[in-house]
Amino acid sequence: MNKKYDSLFTPWKIGNCEIKNRIVLTSMGGTDLFGWMEKNHFDKAGADFILSVAKNNAGLVLPGCQPVYNPMFGQWLYKNKKMYKELAAWMPEFHKTGAKLFVQLTAGFGRSFTVSTMMETLYNNPVLRVLSKPVMDLDKITASASPSPNRWSDKLPSRALTVEEIHEFVTAFGKTAKLLKEAGVDGVEIHAVHEGYLLDQFTLDYVNKRTDEYGGSFENKYRFAVEIVQEIKKQCGEDFPVSLRYSVVSKTKGFREGALPGEEYTEAGRDFEESKKAAKYLQDAGYDMLNCDNGTYDAWYWAHPPIYMPENCNLEDVKNIRKYVDIPVVCAGRMNPEVAANAISNGDIDGAGFARQFLADTEWVTKLMNDNEDDIRPCILCHSGCFNMCHYKGVPNDQDLSDSLHLARCAVNAETMQKDKHFIKPTTSPKKIIIIGGGIGGMEAARVLKLRGHEPIIYEKSDRLGGTFIAASAESYKGKLRDLLSWYIRKMEQMKIEIHLNTEITDLSQFGAAPIIVATGSTARVLRNVPGHEKMIEACQFLTGTEVGETVAVIGGGLTGSEIAYELALKGKKPIIVEMKDDLVSQKGVCLANSSYLREWFAWKNIPVYLETSLKEVRDNGILCVTKDGKEIEIACDSVISSAGYVPTPLVSKDKKPSNVELVGDCNGIGNLRTVIWRAYEVAMKL
Repeated sequence: MNKKYDSLFTPWKIGNCEIKNRIVLTSMGGTDLFGWMEKNHFDKAGADFILSVAKNNAGLVLPGCQPVYNPMFGQWLYKNKKMYKELAAWMPEFHKTGAKLFVQLTAGFGRSFTVSTMMETLYNNPVLRVLSKPVMDLDKITASASPSPNRWSDKLPSRALTVEEIHEFVTAFGKTAKLLKEAGVDGVEIHAVHEGYLLDQFTLDYVNKRTDEYGGSFENKYRFAVEIVQEIKKQCGEDFPVSLRYSVVSKTKGFREGALPGEEYTEAGRDFEESKKAAKYLQDAGYDMLNCDNGTYDAWYWAHPPIYMPENCNLEDVKNIRKYVDIPVVCAGRMNPEVAANAISNGDIDGAGFARQFLADTEWVTKLMNDNEDDIRPCILCHSGCFNMCHYKGVPNDQDLSDSLHLARCAVNAETMQKDKHFIKPTTSPKKIIIIGGGIGGMEAARVLKLRGHEPIIYEKSDRLGGTFIAASAESYKGKLRDLLSWYIRKMEQMKIEIHLNTEITDLSQFGAAPIIVATGSTARVLRNVPGHEKMIEACQFLTGTEVGETVAVIGGGLTGSEIAYELALKGKKPIIVEMKDDLVSQKGVCLANSSYLREWFAWKNIPVYLETSLKEVRDNGILCVTKDGKEIEIACDSVISSAGYVPTPLVSKDKKPSNVELVGDCNGIGNLRTVIWRAYEVAMKL
């Protein structure tokens, strides 16, 4: 192992609990031991993931946050004794790894609960609200410190939690922690004074307007969190470790409005001055560790950093809070292992938290230790597999139900939390399989086929592998995407996949009856009905090097267009966005943490955005647009980039393809990297 990582692999203590190294798997909803958004039970899929992480040299492992009151079916977590017996039977296997397990418990989401259209309907229809109450009591599970707007929906506001309900929660934390201790769990983490969840909502002035013992003064705001740790210590003993998930600074300007890195703003939530006092106060109340980052659901990009956020985005604040407490402090948020090692070596933090990287590659710590860093499959911070809770103007959480119920899957790793249907099964009849197209879809199919024992052969018409992902990963801030492309190319080399570059295939009949996978991608949609369309630069052309002028109009404010505008601004250009819909990134599958960053960044930097506006004509020195009410607008610019979407380009259409041909990637239907990789995996598994 490279010596620069040595400090990551030194032991440390949380209370009297010794942890073998400083690598912490921080909790992610969906990796739960007792189920996620379903009836509580010992979850074997979650347990398998947690065990895999532990076997691969993580020091402290935290499963997904477990509500002590289950949002589904209204079940208190301590009431199902059977699952604790099953957990107790499993714990010896976990402890063989040498890792320690803390189970994260939460009081719930309050106003941050991700409301969907279906939930709006259930809540606002009096009959349905009564009928659905035994399954999902929305009035209870969205209750907050005070009446307040839901983060996702204007149609389902939060009421104030009653004092009696608060006491119920406190009791439940104690009973649950005691059962976990009896099952052999090493500690618990309270989720917490963090991310604008329910407990945090009590501490935040812009949410908590109470005048009873849980509002007003500093001590009252933090009373709920203090009573929880006191109850746990009462039930489990002073030596039972209790960690606190803690947001150092809220980075929040108000309801549904975050503060971006470098932005000057007035803090609506917890500022650093309050945080210094709060951290010490919570330590003295009994918490044995602070597991830290920043943000709230209103500033979600701090707790769930998209690729636009800087690496180690929370480290400075966490280093500073470490000076004011005597208990260990962990930092999470786009942590770079080398930077984390240096911070630990300097005594700035005690542990380094990592989450989504474990979804992309559960073996990444082992690979780091074995000097195989190039073999680590990187997380690209897309959120499209793990946390694709999506929100744009006019909709609550726009997310498929299957995604709502199955978080913590991974766009770049089809097997993560899906091993019931995605697993490598060796073939009993090895054969040559032709793959037309060497993009991500073609390479993923080749990788899986080779692992199964087949002999894939890739034909790629260009002089390099990567397809449209070369352009998609070109922006300056997309280093992680370029790392993924390098990982795939390295896999092709390691697995000795036969590859023919500069070879365009137009006739599939030459391969006879051999199995064929077509992964030929798509082409840009051309706005041929727009006069002057030939003057436009297509998005991929810009991304692969075509020069543009100083002021650039980007036609299309979806994710691709918005990211291009962001890149233009980073390069010192003056982008202008023209979008037909009523919001930017108005598309399913893009996490609110990602889209809200872009929307708020454009507003902060005064990037002109024309919504509900269509392109009518491209001229030599600008464009002519039309608003939804028919008003014409002339916009001066030096260049125009078209980001109007893509059209599949299969060699053979779906309804006419021979039985030996399968379509993969965008040629099968325009999607995202997740749809490309998962489809490629599934096709490769059935051949």
